[in-house]
Amino acid sequence: MTHDNDLKAAVLEELAWEPSVSAAHIGVAAHNGVVTLTGHVERFSEKQAAETAVRRVKGVLAVAEALEVKLPFDVKRSDEDIALAAIDRLAWDTSVPDDAVKVTVEKGWITLTGEVAWNFERVAVEHDVRRLWGVTGVSNHIAIKTRVNLSNLAAQIDHALHRSWLDPERVGVTASGGRVKLTGSVDSASHRELAASIAWGAPGATFVDNELVIS
Repeated sequence: MTHDNDLKAAVLEELAWEPSVSAAHIGVAAHNGVVTLTGHVERFSEKQAAETAVRRVKGVLAVAEALEVKLPFDVKRSDEDIALAAIDRLAWDTSVPDDAVKVTVEKGWITLTGEVAWNFERVAVEHDVRRLWGVTGVSNHIAIKTRVNLSNLAAQIDHALHRSWLDPERVGVTASGGRVKLTGSVDSASHRELAASIAWGAPGATFVDNELVIS
C-alpha cells in the first residue's frame, strides 16, 4: 500500500509539473504499478499530454486512462466546424501529402483514412488534428504503402541500429512483409522509443511491434 501511495504522489507531482496539463480535474489511483486517470480535461491534446507525463514516472508499468474531454461552456464546435478546421490544418502542413488523407467527424471524434508513403506522415496528420478545439478522440486508420522488395528489411534496420547509441547486440529484429518486431532489452524508455523510431524509418515498414523491455 505504501508503494501505491508513493507512486500516486509521484504521478500527481509529475502532472502538476507538466505545463501543458491542467491537473485540477484529474483523479489518480495507483495499484501494483498500474495508474488509472479519471476526470476531465478541456482538449484531446491535453489528454494525450497527461498520459505521456504519467508514463515518464519511474514505477509506472501501465496506464488505464479514462479521462473525458469536456469543452469550456463558452466554446462550441460542431462536427462540420471540426472537419473544416482539420482539412485546413492538413493543407498547411508540408509533411502531409496533398489529397492523401480523408477526415470524418462524429460527435467530436475524428477518423483518419487514406494512404501515405511514410510513418512520419501518418504521425504528422494525427498530431495536426488532435490539437483542434472540440476534438474528443482520434482514430488513425491511415495505411502505409507497401514496397515491392522487402526481403532485406530486417537487415536494413539492424544496420541502422549499429549507427545509433543503442547496443545492437541487445536488440533483435525480425520482419515479415512490412511488419517489424523488436525484441530484447534496452536501458531506458527513451532508448526503447529510439529503437522504434529507427525501425519506422526503414522503407517499407508498415507496422512496428515494439516488445523491447527496459532492464
